[in-house]
Amino acid sequence: MTITQALEQSQPDLVRRLTAAIREQQLNQRAEQTYLHWITRFVLFHDSKDPEALESEDQQQFLSYLSEGMRVSRARLNQARQALAFFYEKVLGKSELSGVVAA
Repeated sequence: MTITQALEQSQPDLVRRLTAAIREQQLNQRAEQTYLHWITRFVLFHDSKDPEALESEDQQQFLSYLSEGMRVSRARLNQARQALAFFYEKVLGKSELSGVVAA
């Protein structure tokens, strides 16, 4: 399963909405790839559930898994946090959740 297939499985048209938001914010191609990577991992971590149905606790659970379970570096953890904050605020329009992630 490709990255785009995983995201589309969780919510149709999600990849287009995400890439449109990234380009609207004029982020570079590397940022686009990084955001797609972390958002896809988040969705797959939660068994391809619709991200709209996931709460801030689900985001915290994923970030804890990365930090404690996968022991990713602080820089990578911050990338994941930023990607989720961007995703929830700019793509899903849920700024109340992104505040939890960005902290």
